[in-house]
Amino acid sequence: MKSPMLPNEHQAARQRALELGRSGKPEALVELIRLIEVPSNDVQRLVASAIGKLAEFGADAEQSVCALALLALQARHSQTQQYAIRALAKYGAAAQAHISDLRDVARNPAHRDYVRAAAKTAVDAIELAAKDIDAGVKHRCQRCNAALSDEERTHSHEVFQRNFCDRCFDEVFLDRRNFEIQVEISKTIEARDGTLVQSEGERRIAEWLTAHGLAYRYDSKYRILSEFQIRPDFYLPELDVYIEYWGMNTPQYKMSMYKKQLLYQQEGKRLISVYPKDLSGLDNLLASKLKHFGFEA
Repeated sequence: MKSPMLPNEHQAARQRALELGRSGKPEALVELIRLIEVPSNDVQRLVASAIGKLAEFGADAEQSVCALALLALQARHSQTQQYAIRALAKYGAAAQAHISDLRDVARNPAHRDYVRAAAKTAVDAIELAAKDIDAGVKHRCQRCNAALSDEERTHSHEVFQRNFCDRCFDEVFLDRRNFEIQVEISKTIEARDGTLVQSEGERRIAEWLTAHGLAYRYDSKYRILSEFQIRPDFYLPELDVYIEYWGMNTPQYKMSMYKKQLLYQQEGKRLISVYPKDLSGLDNLLASKLKHFGFEA
């Protein structure tokens, strides 16, 4: 359902929701709750995500859970519902009152698969958080689920903004360093704005985005989808849209591509896929796809 708002009002509300979520200020919750009333599925989705981000900064759990539960159970758009459910799980034991409702969502075949999966995961996370309170466990490793000491959590947050035990921290650090070196070596093609990319297809996408005034992040590091690490080719922060150029045709590459596409789908992300065959009509492709997300080329 399209938003009845004027384009400039819609964009301003989207941008404000993004800013509040990135602020790390628990008092931003008050304005975010007001933004839920904005008649836009897109804005409500970003608001849910922002409230979830404020959980670790001490946002009022009772107010947050109340607002998120409303979206998780009543949102008209599946992606908004999924984002709200995932955010609800971040408030842990404070969301216990909604476990039964989330179980109903997980069992309901009328919901999208990714919504049902999010509900099941949220129930598990909320129940574990309640048990951890009884056991005196404050934090767990996001990789192996081991209980963390305060020192381990502080250390991993300083480097990765994630909770890792010391063993997983070392493994992740080495894996990421080796992968990053290989990726950087392969960036040999320069776009007009100076960005170094890995292929001619990526160069053409980068130059199209620049020509149309769209800010982008190329090969953003370590965005997390579920427990997996991915590096999107392009992320458009103003539209919250991802663009991937699938430029190879080897069996191993295709397996990785299908897995990555599935992650985007499961997480409800807004993805535009571009293939080598699309390059001859790249202008029309990007213009038409981005129009669905509120951008007029």
